[in-house]
Amino acid sequence: MMEMDAIRTFFLWCTILNAGLLIFTAAVCSFAKDWVYRLHSAFFQLSPAAFNTTLYGFIGAMKIIVLMFNLVPYLALLIAGH
Repeated sequence: MMEMDAIRTFFLWCTILNAGLLIFTAAVCSFAKDWVYRLHSAFFQLSPAAFNTTLYGFIGAMKIIVLMFNLVPYLALLIAGH
């Protein structure tokens, strides 16, 4: 039973850390969008509209990945443990 507790704790911390990273990324991209655009336009030739589409697509994909691969397994282990 200790193994299940360790796995459950692992997914809990994965969820916390990845959700924190997601929130940080979304906050930086929301409040400093011009700075992020200037930083990335030095490497990639994107119009502001294409950059916004790419940025929001990335944040949306990251949100789905965090939910599906961190939160859902943690909740499943939490439910199965009771």
